[in-house]
Amino acid sequence: MDGRAGAARMAAVAGQRIPEVAGFAPREAAGSPKEEGRALRGRVPRSAHAALDPPAGRPDAVRAVEESNVGRVPELTPIRVGRMAANPFAFLRGSAGLMAHDLSAGPVTGVGAQICGDAHAGNFGLYGDVRGSLVIDLNDFDETVFGPWEWDVKRLATSLVLAGRVAGADEYTCRAAALDAVGAYRRTVRLLARLPALDAWNAIADEELVSHTDARDLLGTLERVSQKARNNTSARFAAKSTEVTPDGGRRFVDALPVLRRVGNAEAAAVAASLGPYLETVAGDRLPLLARHAIHDVAFRVVGTGSVGTRSYVVLLLDHRGEPLVLQVKEARPSVLLPYLPALGFAPPPQEHEGRRVVAGQKRMQVVSDIMLGWTTVEGRPFQVRQFRNRKGSVDPAALSADQIDDYGRMTGALLARAHAHSVDPRLLSGYCGKNEELDEAMAAFAVAYADRTEADHADLVAAVRSGRIAAEHGV
Repeated sequence: MDGRAGAARMAAVAGQRIPEVAGFAPREAAGSPKEEGRALRGRVPRSAHAALDPPAGRPDAVRAVEESNVGRVPELTPIRVGRMAANPFAFLRGSAGLMAHDLSAGPVTGVGAQICGDAHAGNFGLYGDVRGSLVIDLNDFDETVFGPWEWDVKRLATSLVLAGRVAGADEYTCRAAALDAVGAYRRTVRLLARLPALDAWNAIADEELVSHTDARDLLGTLERVSQKARNNTSARFAAKSTEVTPDGGRRFVDALPVLRRVGNAEAAAVAASLGPYLETVAGDRLPLLARHAIHDVAFRVVGTGSVGTRSYVVLLLDHRGEPLVLQVKEARPSVLLPYLPALGFAPPPQEHEGRRVVAGQKRMQVVSDIMLGWTTVEGRPFQVRQFRNRKGSVDPAALSADQIDDYGRMTGALLARAHAHSVDPRLLSGYCGKNEELDEAMAAFAVAYADRTEADHADLVAAVRSGRIAAEHGV
């Protein structure tokens, strides 16, 4: 080939149009995501989100609690009821399914995201990353599904109103916390929409969030929680909850009713399930796990919404006797699933519920536990994760009046960032807009639903007092 022919050939190759590839955005789009989001306002006005109109046939609160207890360990359900009866915020924490029922008749834009499904104010917290740094983010994903982004925002806003009321804040402060949470969500999706896609993907998962949301009144509280979280480790838990065995190993010690040793067959089944679990963990973690031996298994009661599900802690020790504790926690179907098909959110084909939880967590967090995985114990699906991985949390119902709105802004921003992993923030930003119309509407909804929850809580308390439903308090 002479020089002129070679040059022509090179020019022809360089000028070829690179084909579009499935899974990537087309180079020429008919309309921008922001314009699509703005157009949705014509079908679902932002002011419509103020409405609270539960569908017909709403179960009474006590029946809803009874139905949600089906399939749980029977002797533990009174603990769950007792915790939910403590106050209206605690009731909300344990009634994600009832709220999903109520939300199913409300307005939705049809825009889907990977949602937490239980994004109340108590489900955010600190945890350690692989480098030992602390990250703050959503930290509970039992109910995670692909569904309406609005449901997470409304649940967060409602929980802030209830937490503020329990803490003794006045009504103006409680409503302001909900308003600020929605406003922070809206402003954060706008911020993310303006960033390069990679920067938006990795944004806002650490202390920078405090300055972004102007949550200065929270600084002291977050520092105290951080100090506690740094000491909340497997080693500390093992030191308090285990004893040395005659052969030099360690075993759990009963601390009833929260922690109890299990029989040999049950312990063996849980230990055996960690073999299949290894197949779900990233391959580069396997050498680390291989340096630990399984020593003991115990049953441990977990938080309000999960009380009565089967949850185990597994003690592993390395060659120096240093502990690593894994939690093997039952994964039940998300309580939101029955309400999604009618809204156009078709659930995926039947899948392992532990895998659903883990996948949802990884989709929403910037940094996730390196030991996340799933397994099956005696036919039941479970998720597996580190236990006490330098975790810490703020009790929103114990915050002062000048902190609750700061906490609302911080959690609202975190929720927006989590949603932006599965839905284009430009689309959300186009819908949410620049003014406070959405903030005002969702704050109005939050106040109305908080009133509804207080009535539900009162019904539960009355049922406990009458003996209709058993409750064990203070556990």
